[in-house]
Amino acid sequence: MTKTVLMCPPTFFDVREAKNPYMGQAIDRKKAQQQWDALRRSLEDSGLKVELINPVKDLEDMVFAANQVFVGQARTGEKFIVPSHMRYPSRHQEVALYVDWFRGRGYRIIDLDLREEYLEGHGDLLWHPDRSRIWAAYGFRSTRGGVEKFSAAMANMGFPVTPLQLVDAHCYHLDTSLCPLNNDAALIYPGGFSPKSLAAIRSGFPRIHELTRDEALQFMGNGIVANGRFLTPRLNEHLSQILAKEGLSPIVVDTSEFEKSGGSAFCMKAFLD
Repeated sequence: MTKTVLMCPPTFFDVREAKNPYMGQAIDRKKAQQQWDALRRSLEDSGLKVELINPVKDLEDMVFAANQVFVGQARTGEKFIVPSHMRYPSRHQEVALYVDWFRGRGYRIIDLDLREEYLEGHGDLLWHPDRSRIWAAYGFRSTRGGVEKFSAAMANMGFPVTPLQLVDAHCYHLDTSLCPLNNDAALIYPGGFSPKSLAAIRSGFPRIHELTRDEALQFMGNGIVANGRFLTPRLNEHLSQILAKEGLSPIVVDTSEFEKSGGSAFCMKAFLD
């Protein structure tokens, strides 16, 4: 079955507000569009179908389609989403637009009563590759209380959730420090986690491949696994050797404009299957 990803064109992408340590440089919109187009082509060349949500003016971060909702499928086969509660008010409107997109396609909406807690979709919530469990991080964007409410909802559906504490502000989302490559192996940046959380990850994957902080800050752990390929913004000998061990072919996709906003390849898509 062909897997599908959701993307949002970068028509209104910009850096207006410093939400993380990367933000501050001006965006080259033409270059950003070219990079986004190349990422889309690389996903399609990797055998994925790409669906689009329309961008909206003044929602400059809407292009980061991993953050607004958590997408899942119940053991009954029913597709569902859990809407995010984004930490920054400038991103709140994005969530409603994404929820409407999914609602129009028959997804069940599991709306958590988050109140003063925060939860940021697939930025901090990652399925284990076999969809048997979920890794859920807190510390900079999502809160521990948000993860606890999410965990309770998922437990009711039969999905155990492992909470992880993030400790490096440059790796403010889980998807910058943990990248499952398959059921048994993961790329991690160890310095991104508390000792207890790091131990939990090590116990969850038989094979752990460690990235240095420099590699993590170059978003080399923010890649996309797709049909035997690994889409990454950068490739060095270390990562090449890791991917070879796991039977993955590297595909380099330049995301330098989006990195000015603290995001890369993984941040710009949401898997729908």
